[in-house]
Amino acid sequence: MMDWTDRHCRFFHRLLSRHALLYTEMITTGALVHGDVPRHLDFNAEEHPVALQLGGSDPVELAHCARLGQQWGYDEINLNCGCPSERVQRGSFGACLMAEPQLVADCVKAMVDAVQVPVTVKHRIGIDQDERYEFVRDFVGAVSEAGCRVFLVHARNAWLKGLSPKENREVPPLRYELAHRLKRDFPHLTIAVNGGITTTDQVAEQLEAVDGVMVGREAYHNPWWMAQWDSRFFGEPAQPWRTREWVEERMTDYMAREAAAHGTPWSSIARHMLGLRHGQPGARRWRQVWSDHRLKECEPRDVMALAHDAAPASA
Repeated sequence: MMDWTDRHCRFFHRLLSRHALLYTEMITTGALVHGDVPRHLDFNAEEHPVALQLGGSDPVELAHCARLGQQWGYDEINLNCGCPSERVQRGSFGACLMAEPQLVADCVKAMVDAVQVPVTVKHRIGIDQDERYEFVRDFVGAVSEAGCRVFLVHARNAWLKGLSPKENREVPPLRYELAHRLKRDFPHLTIAVNGGITTTDQVAEQLEAVDGVMVGREAYHNPWWMAQWDSRFFGEPAQPWRTREWVEERMTDYMAREAAAHGTPWSSIARHMLGLRHGQPGARRWRQVWSDHRLKECEPRDVMALAHDAAPASA
């Protein structure tokens, strides 16, 4: 989700669900050690609970970055051991780390020793064509001994050569049963499953076997789905006032605040909410207005009015 789940996206998603745990895009240790730390770590207080996802493989650097994350106020530090891109592999982190469980354990222990917030790991069920359950079982076993208690399991292998990141989300088969087996073999750990989950019924089915579900692209492209989650999965009464229009109005207010405080153009924020009317009448025209860079000098409220004139809103 790099370049997708930035702080503007997370502010938007928090309007849809008060309780879902939000994750940052993956931030490399190099970006924090050598780059602009506030630019990478600043976030809105409304985003809580929110986890910082790190990419790296050096225990000392990861411990340093975990401390920064805790100082900034993140609720969890997550280590990405699931990204298969060649660029990430060249940095010796992401999915290729699954071939070195002891190194991952060392990284986790360094972070656990450095912070008081939970340290978690996101990973695949295997790499390349090794589809043995024992591979992921031994990985989870070794890393859990270092102090990790939460594993977010993308239930596909990562093919390190020959597939693009997009193909790595589609070609290797989904094998949820391996995540379910991890939960049976490690009942004291929190196991969440990720990959290919696009409906509320699928989430409910997975929660019969594991402790949690992570959703990425479906939540981004069809964000209104998230508006069901608090009542369905967190026991909160339905909120009839939370309509698409209410969310859009809050976002236009946010765009105005960000422009005044940081000079942020509204278009860099609006791009994250273009799926808000997914499947609704007039959604295409509504998206066209919010994507029209000829309107970039307009106030967000004026753009919203133009969008509604072009495609009248409905809850």
